[in-house]
Amino acid sequence: MNFTTNQTVKKVAGALPVLALTAAALVAGTAQAADMRAWNIHPAGYPNSDAIDQFAAEVEEKTDGEITVKAYHGGVLGSQPDAIEQIRLGAIDFGQFSLGPMGQSIPETNVVSLPFIFKSIPQMYELMDGEVGEAIGAGMEKKGIVPLGWYDAGARSFYNSQKPINTPADVEGLKIRVMNNDLFVGMVESMGGNATPMAFAEVYQSLKTGVVDGAENNPPSYESVNHFEVAQFYSLTEHLIIPECLCMSKVSWDKLSEEQQAILKTAGKHSAETQRELWKARETSSLENVQAAGVVVNTIADKGPFQEAMEPVYEQFLEANPDLVELVDMMRSAD
Repeated sequence: MNFTTNQTVKKVAGALPVLALTAAALVAGTAQAADMRAWNIHPAGYPNSDAIDQFAAEVEEKTDGEITVKAYHGGVLGSQPDAIEQIRLGAIDFGQFSLGPMGQSIPETNVVSLPFIFKSIPQMYELMDGEVGEAIGAGMEKKGIVPLGWYDAGARSFYNSQKPINTPADVEGLKIRVMNNDLFVGMVESMGGNATPMAFAEVYQSLKTGVVDGAENNPPSYESVNHFEVAQFYSLTEHLIIPECLCMSKVSWDKLSEEQQAILKTAGKHSAETQRELWKARETSSLENVQAAGVVVNTIADKGPFQEAMEPVYEQFLEANPDLVELVDMMRSAD
């Protein structure tokens, strides 16, 4: 027997399993990167949905098809709480989420759910695109979620089936649906209302049957799911300006090359810029549409009493989250 030849054969044979595993890993990595899914609660044609579709198209183009993103609009992949958990586990790759419900598990995201923490939409853009967004994003990454862009969700206001709301006293006794977040419960209760945490999909029927008297949301959401049909009073309290995020699972993110990650970051930024412009136009048209349908829209001459009523909410939040005092102070003192 030729010893050299035999040794060579053995070396090659021994290397085959390693090569096979390496090849399998490369194939698996490519497959995972090439076929990604994005969760979105909003229907097709909504500003956020169009912005996600743009993101998907840009990612596919800039990666020469190495990464494709399939967006599932309308919440077909589950509720937001379910989708957030799937993102953290890597079962879903992307999601477009409100930061509101995230606060229960990611404290840093809760600061944007403090009533009147942002003075205006332009100020929210500036802070979220800067130091505040970086601080919140760092907290999200620790929990397995990588933000790629901050979307506009407008200002949330109260609507109900009973009467216009002009002062905090008008909220007293009303049953108001809120997102599942202790801050929102405290916000309504601080004005004497009865807060009812409830899934968004259940709100229309609950308004229709009187399970709740009202809810709070931005004009496009109020219009797009027809809540104006069963709650005809929309009061522009604008008590919450809660940005949304286009996010990625850190599990999926860590599988990408630095070049691919940079492409996704850029596409996310472009997506946010597009969404904000689409949002402005949709917000204006939504208010016009619901008023044409008979909704009574009232502005609030003095929001001072509403802001004063929220002080207990701030006190309780900061007492429970002392490590976020500096961030909250920075946001409240910003111009």
